[in-house]
Amino acid sequence: MLENYRIRTDLALETTERFKEDNVEIRGVVIHENYDQEKDIRTTVVKIETENGAKAMGRPQGTYITIEAPNLSIPDEDYHREISEEIARHLRQLINLKEETSVLVVGLGNREITPDALGPHVVGNLRMTRHIIREYGISGIGEEKAHRVSGIVPGVMAQTGMETLEIIQGVVAETKPEVVIAIDALAARSTKRLNRTIQITDTGINPGSGVGNHREGINEENLQVKVIGIGIPTVVDAATIVHDAMSHLLEALDEAEQKEFLEEMISPQLHSLFVTPKDVDETIKRLGYTLSEGLNMAFAQV
Repeated sequence: MLENYRIRTDLALETTERFKEDNVEIRGVVIHENYDQEKDIRTTVVKIETENGAKAMGRPQGTYITIEAPNLSIPDEDYHREISEEIARHLRQLINLKEETSVLVVGLGNREITPDALGPHVVGNLRMTRHIIREYGISGIGEEKAHRVSGIVPGVMAQTGMETLEIIQGVVAETKPEVVIAIDALAARSTKRLNRTIQITDTGINPGSGVGNHREGINEENLQVKVIGIGIPTVVDAATIVHDAMSHLLEALDEAEQKEFLEEMISPQLHSLFVTPKDVDETIKRLGYTLSEGLNMAFAQV
């Protein structure tokens, strides 16, 4: 019943779980799950193949790859490198990187708000090559072939007075990338996925949608180039915490009693409150580096 109380999530995987709980099969949606026991990494690929499936899911048609890594919040360099390798592998599958490609990486979010600063941190750690290739040619970076990588941190409307999409459209029109990769912090419906889950999708990103602050979508329709969206949930709705804490009690109640109980426990004020872990400063830096390394690995070879 959690969805009835406007618990927000940016993860397609969590949307499919809602239907599983109700024993409802979603037509036009294909789900494939793989668990690597050695690395303790669970990968779920959700493909929305039809308009009916998109309507049921409330998301655009496309592919949604979710990497669940319980130890992602732990400062283990070897483990984080394995995650970076997974990110690179999935990116190569979604983008044709067999030929030289011009890529624009967009770090969405507000650098001044730590849980929302994931995108800027990722862009800050990327190896940019476009300017070197333009100035000195491919030989300038010591390779025979190389991808042209550039990046931008457009900020948020409160800082710039402009829609993020407007800024990106201007940059895309001027630099003409073949692919745009948008990085953003997401919101989760489950506390267990907070800072432990990565979503990669070929449908782009809607900045702020997880916290109810809808902005124009960063997608292929609006930019006229292929857009890959990558995000990690860094905040969770406070109402989710209430629900998770009471989950065992709710199991003992029938549907009518659950509804009455949740109406009393989850006040309207909770729906404007989002929570993040106390060590979010270090976590965002670490996750930002892990994502950027995944991108650097994906762009390292042609």
